[in-house]
Amino acid sequence: MTPFQYQLANYGPNASWQTPSQSDAYAYCQDLTSATYENFSVISWFLPTELHPHFAAIYAYCRWADDLADHATSDAEGLTLLAWWEEQLESCYQQDAHHPVFVALRRTIREFKIPITPLRNLLIAFRQDQTKKRYATYRELLAYCRNSADPVGRLVLYLGRCYSPEAVVYSDRVSTGLQLANFWQDVRRDFEIGRVYIPAEDFEQFGLSVDDMPNCTETDEFRQLMRYQVRRADQLLAAGEPIIDFFPKNLKVDIALFVRGGQTILQQIKAQQFDTWERRPHVRKRTKFNLLMKAWWEIHVRRKTFGPENYEVPA
Repeated sequence: MTPFQYQLANYGPNASWQTPSQSDAYAYCQDLTSATYENFSVISWFLPTELHPHFAAIYAYCRWADDLADHATSDAEGLTLLAWWEEQLESCYQQDAHHPVFVALRRTIREFKIPITPLRNLLIAFRQDQTKKRYATYRELLAYCRNSADPVGRLVLYLGRCYSPEAVVYSDRVSTGLQLANFWQDVRRDFEIGRVYIPAEDFEQFGLSVDDMPNCTETDEFRQLMRYQVRRADQLLAAGEPIIDFFPKNLKVDIALFVRGGQTILQQIKAQQFDTWERRPHVRKRTKFNLLMKAWWEIHVRRKTFGPENYEVPA
């Protein structure tokens, strides 16, 4: 039984469980957060302790939704499970929560005055993954990221109590840049579950066709195509760096780490000559530690600022 199957069997729509206490619900979310592999930990050493359960609740909500979309036995089942998850979300906002994720999330929503829109928009993207497997243009891909990635950054703004229209501009750039970095890291994994996020118009620009995959992945043309995608993501992350200064000082290190983490993935793709088909880039523990220390140094010793500059944002 996979971890997802275990969760679904014990906490899915056909399972029966007793509504947990708020403390047990938060413990469940924190266990799920610590047990799940990500490029970089959602909760670092420098994250204020009082925010740990709230970050874990948001992460657990996203993790569950992502798994319902990615690990269902069919697209139809995925849509059914996501509909159930949205029902749980709606009930949570009506103060009726029984699933451990939503028992925890209910308090987080109330304490940080989080509206339902970003949480609901994530489900729009996950449903889209069940029905749309390829993208014709970069504009189409960015539209997908507006639901799949940008809401996460906006949720973090609420947790930092620094949500504003100006902050959202930079947050969205970072969120989309991180999403694209993840796509280019996982080109093969996504292809194997039937998804291609590289826009068809970009394949054509380099004399390729999306239908050539995976046969074209060892060609110079495909490496140039990936170089083009990596450059776009890099530009978005750089253009979003000013978001760091919108956060209170006790959160700046963690936000800087998210930005540096995405940039590190892109650097590793470059180091592999843009070939992520044969080997998925992996960030070692030592690299993660060094990035965390570098982020701390920038914020607390150099007192670096990340104000708006003439960053290039890819069209």
